[in-house]
Amino acid sequence: MDNQTVLSATFIAITAAVVIQAGILVALYLAVRKSAAQMEALAAEVKTKVLPTAETAHSMLVQLQPKIETIIANVSESTAQVRGQIGRLDATVNDVLDRTRLQIIRADELVSRTMDRVEETTEIVHKTVVSPVRRLSGLMQGLTVGLDFLFAGKRRRREGVTVPQDEMFI
Repeated sequence: MDNQTVLSATFIAITAAVVIQAGILVALYLAVRKSAAQMEALAAEVKTKVLPTAETAHSMLVQLQPKIETIIANVSESTAQVRGQIGRLDATVNDVLDRTRLQIIRADELVSRTMDRVEETTEIVHKTVVSPVRRLSGLMQGLTVGLDFLFAGKRRRREGVTVPQDEMFI
């Protein structure tokens, strides 16, 4: 084979490779164009369906933002006031409990002192009144029995009745 034939075969092979590459590039171009058309359709659909919803949501958020901020501020202020009131209530309850405990202790001491004084008074009354009254009562009974015996003995002697020995010791 001669040189020209080799050269023409090489040229044909290179041309065939370039044509194949051109065919691949054309096919690639058509596929990208088709995908671009689908993407444009999808973008148009997103614009027509999603963007109005997003814009509506955004406008609602813009309108509601001051109200939400006001609500948050009010809740925060209310919480602070409630905490303050609970603190005051806790202090008041603790004060009432402390005072109640103190009054219970005072009442217990008062009752204890009163019971002690009642016991002391009972002992004093027993020593100063009941014991002497018993002694006086015993003395009076003895005097009464003695006087009865003395006067009864005179009456019996006048009447002539003797008193048996057993009656003397009653």
